[in-house]
Amino acid sequence: MKKRVLIMSAGAGTGHIKAAEALEKSFAADDRVAEVISNDALQYTNKLFRDFYSSFYASLVRSAPNFLGWWYKTSDEPWYTDRMRHMIDRLNTKPLVRFIREFNPHITVCTHYMPAGIISHLIATNQLQAHLSIVVTDFDFHAMWLSRSFHRYFVAIDETRAHLEMLGIPSERITVSGIPIDPVFQLPINREEERLRLGLNPEKPVLLLSAGALGVGPTEFMVERMLNLNSDAQTVVICGRNDELKQRIQQLVDSRSSRFKVLGYSGEMHKLMKMADIFIGKPGGMTTSEAIACGLPMCVVSPIPGQEERNSDHLLEEGIAVKCNDLTTLPFKLERLLEDPDRLSRMKANALRFAQPAASATIVDTLLEDCLPPLSLTKNQRTAITLAAGADSQRRSYTAGLASYYNFKFRN
Repeated sequence: MKKRVLIMSAGAGTGHIKAAEALEKSFAADDRVAEVISNDALQYTNKLFRDFYSSFYASLVRSAPNFLGWWYKTSDEPWYTDRMRHMIDRLNTKPLVRFIREFNPHITVCTHYMPAGIISHLIATNQLQAHLSIVVTDFDFHAMWLSRSFHRYFVAIDETRAHLEMLGIPSERITVSGIPIDPVFQLPINREEERLRLGLNPEKPVLLLSAGALGVGPTEFMVERMLNLNSDAQTVVICGRNDELKQRIQQLVDSRSSRFKVLGYSGEMHKLMKMADIFIGKPGGMTTSEAIACGLPMCVVSPIPGQEERNSDHLLEEGIAVKCNDLTTLPFKLERLLEDPDRLSRMKANALRFAQPAASATIVDTLLEDCLPPLSLTKNQRTAITLAAGADSQRRSYTAGLASYYNFKFRN
């Protein structure tokens, strides 16, 4: 029997949505699927709740990233925020619940933990007979991704699988698939033609500087620093949907326009990444997965404390990236890489070895063949997971250390 598939994401950042879109393409191309719907769960909620998840998060990224890092570590305890969070979610997602029950899917896939919690509750209370899988969109696993009832987890790397196994999640419930990216990233391109199309010299190195889809971060400061590059490298600056940023960058590089190409939002990141020699930007799970699928070495800048810092740790450990902790040294970091082609070649090979560009196809094939029954964690099992994580003592230690630090700063 052909399957009805529901993919649920949440527009808190762009990565969750892009992962869902990649899965939608792969499911839609499979003859075993009767219908596939991919939706943003936040569109079924009220404006206040929607703004809390999306706009509030974006504002914290811009103005209080250290708070996000503190909350990431503090809340990384199994079930720590579970009861209150799910109660608030269920109070604000009644239209979402109605939609899910009316569609009555055979397979549900969530690329964000909020809709996963809603669907998990529906399955646990026998309001929905469906297969629930959860796709983690960063390299590491945060406790908020834990669900009480589920069928399968898809994770990015073997280390995350080992972490879940140590928590007590059965190994047959965990698939190391990678983070799903658009299948177009598997297509080859002609690097010389793409460079010429943008008015670039195909013989000179190309740097790709991305401000992300939203066009946030210290992009102007980075471009100012890169004006001091001694290399003859060319830089493509992606400003996302921030038109004001694009105008400011264009004015900034006006006198050196032959070395800089300033673009807005691009639907052809696969071409830009495949023609570039180094990527400069934040290590979000989706961006990172796209870059390494293209064999693109990375220069990590301004990672969000928490998940992006952990993503960058893996990239550094695997020899795929360098990290620029102080943006004043950005020209130095880039020139060191450009002067060492052997190192760049090793980084490219490491990226391709680490990449899993067919992640979406792996997830689709696994789910369409999967016959696992739902797994509902008992109270004792949830307690065992908490003890295995050791998160409560870690959280108390981290919070106490942070409080001591700020008390010291205040007194002195």
